[in-house]
Amino acid sequence: MDFARESDKIGTVGSTYFSEIEKVRSNKAGPAGGGREGLMKITKALPVLVATAALLAGGSLSARAQPQNAAAAIAIGEKDIGGVVSGPHGPEAGVWVIAETTELPTRFRRIVVTDDQGRYLVPDLPQADYSLWARGYGLIDSPKMRVKPGQRFDLAAASAPSEAEAAHYYPAIYWYSLLMIPDKNEFGGENGIPAKVTQQDWLTILKNRACVGCHQLGQEATRTIPAAFSDQETSTDAWMRRIQSGQSAPFMVNPLAGQLGGAPFKYFADWTDRVAHGELPHATPPRPQGIERNLVVTEWDWGRSDKYLHDLISTDKRDPTVNANGKEFGSPEYSTDELPILDPMTNTVTYFRALVRDPGMPLSLGDGHAATLEPVMPSAYWGDRQIWDTRVNNHNMMIDRKGRVWLTASVRGLDNPAFCKEGSDHPSAKLFPLKESHRQLAMLDPKTMKYTFADTCFDTHHLQFGFDKDDTLWTSGGGPVVGWLDTKVFDETGDAAKAQGWTALVLDTDGNGRRDAYVEPDQPLDPNKDKRIPGGFYAIMPSPVDGSVWGTVGVFAGKGAVVRLDPGTNPPATALAEIYNVPLPGFGPRGADIDGQGVVWVSLGSGHLGSFDRRKCKAPLNGPNATGDQCPEGWSFYQYPGPGFAGIGDNSAEASYYTWVDQHNTLGLGNDVPISTGNENDALLALVDGKWVVLRVPYPLSFYAKGLDGRIDDPTAGWKGRGVWTTSGDRVPWLKEGGKGTVPIAFHFQFRPNPLAD
Repeated sequence: MDFARESDKIGTVGSTYFSEIEKVRSNKAGPAGGGREGLMKITKALPVLVATAALLAGGSLSARAQPQNAAAAIAIGEKDIGGVVSGPHGPEAGVWVIAETTELPTRFRRIVVTDDQGRYLVPDLPQADYSLWARGYGLIDSPKMRVKPGQRFDLAAASAPSEAEAAHYYPAIYWYSLLMIPDKNEFGGENGIPAKVTQQDWLTILKNRACVGCHQLGQEATRTIPAAFSDQETSTDAWMRRIQSGQSAPFMVNPLAGQLGGAPFKYFADWTDRVAHGELPHATPPRPQGIERNLVVTEWDWGRSDKYLHDLISTDKRDPTVNANGKEFGSPEYSTDELPILDPMTNTVTYFRALVRDPGMPLSLGDGHAATLEPVMPSAYWGDRQIWDTRVNNHNMMIDRKGRVWLTASVRGLDNPAFCKEGSDHPSAKLFPLKESHRQLAMLDPKTMKYTFADTCFDTHHLQFGFDKDDTLWTSGGGPVVGWLDTKVFDETGDAAKAQGWTALVLDTDGNGRRDAYVEPDQPLDPNKDKRIPGGFYAIMPSPVDGSVWGTVGVFAGKGAVVRLDPGTNPPATALAEIYNVPLPGFGPRGADIDGQGVVWVSLGSGHLGSFDRRKCKAPLNGPNATGDQCPEGWSFYQYPGPGFAGIGDNSAEASYYTWVDQHNTLGLGNDVPISTGNENDALLALVDGKWVVLRVPYPLSFYAKGLDGRIDDPTAGWKGRGVWTTSGDRVPWLKEGGKGTVPIAFHFQFRPNPLAD
């Protein structure tokens, strides 16, 4: 074969492609015609032309000649695909190359970023045929090429023919920030907004308390009105109809129509009308820079198309080498009792159906739950189908030192056992009896697949293991209390009643250093008594420093704060709490975690990551003045990346659900790096030495996570032996790119030394 001649053929194909693209971009009529239609004809036809030429040339595609030294610098192994991405004006730096296959047991993708010379290397791929293409800001997707590992493929990138075509690929926050926020003078009973609602309340509800707390806003599916609602007279009516859809309708209707008096509907309508009329984001996202180009993202499809996942778990946070190279376990919350299990070593997905003690118990839907039994109004995607049908209602999970999986899951109906209630001699019940609980605890042993109930009196929501010798499992979501399970006692006795305890959160406001009789939250301070904090924890985080347990409060009502619980030597009788309100400019706490120094890091609805360091406090931490505002100096704030809403000062429209701290350098960015879910940024956001590193997921668009953890599979294997795991966490995974029929995805984030490292 004359390879020189065949290479010339390929070069001709590439030259023709770029020539036609430039004609389309300038609206000149080429053979394919002008505009978007012509562009699509070219990009659809190119794979056939290029694939033919590539096969003739022995499997190497070069859309245009590359410097020999650049080509030689890409070491492509038998499991790798590498090459150069070039556009009309030369190599494209900081764009993504996506390799996707359906030939493995589940759909698999690996995504990398090009270096400053446009070079890429997709490493260590399982053997299969892959679709390969490039995506980047300022471009449209390159044609998808069929490629095998071990080959070099140079990809031809095309500039977006218009700003609108370019903006199609922008993260949701760039579109969401177009939403108008009422000016401060429109509050106080004006403009249809209830009198007691402030601008801060408005933002907190739209961001962390309600809307973005369950799904992303700003991706294509939400910045447009579904055709199913096009029969509504106005866009405002369409939005009112939209939020009545499905089994979460009351939890959209109540905040917007109730707490905010229905005023948001006209702002949402104005937003989608402006987008429909062609308004585009006011800012342009930067391409990955610096260390961000070293990111490798691997994805596996798992779950069902009509179900969702809350999060996943891969290891023990205290020792991330537990369950090395092991399976990932998904939490489907309200959607189903089937727990998806991913084996990343074999690329297979299986399911375990979790159990309840009484199979005849009611579904965990309806009153007291965050989902209704049936749709209130038909969904634009699922009609009037009841797609969620759980009893177990597993919210999230943790893995212990033995590799066992602990779940915050329902094991029975609402009514608590007698030992929980008034008249019981249980130490916790004597102080604070509990009549009912919605979720309890359960444990799955992956070695035997035995599922064990651990019935608790207190509600559970999130859970974390303490650093004590008894492996105490602490839980949030207990309503007015914080609950725990001594897993050592439970293992030894199997007696959940004996192993558990719970306590109210009591401030030492009389300042005597011990827990005394207390006044209730709605009562004034009494100089001779302590005071109870309303509610319990949302996030929960045992400290590795001193045995204390921290949590966020005021997430869904009241003033946001972090609380420190000191269990004392004889909990619950000796347990005392301290409270630290979030000062401005921060507000609206949600998920949080703690680092190895005892510093708390919390996602805030104000568009900040907040940190609280108790060591900086100057005033007394108990007594009559220690009711929340005694230590503003302990707080620091870091504004999230991404554009903000217009007219409300410097801000980010980011609405992060949760922050997790990488205490053990599982990602390779260092110990104690806080990582927030960038729910509007299509990313995870890592704060490294005070600067943001954006771990963007470019495909499928609308990446939204609710939890994450890091695992070290092999501490001697360099970057390949460690990484961070998460999953699609939104309640509506069909709103992402691909639409109805797509399923939740498991993600593995890794950082290699450079963009070409194998």
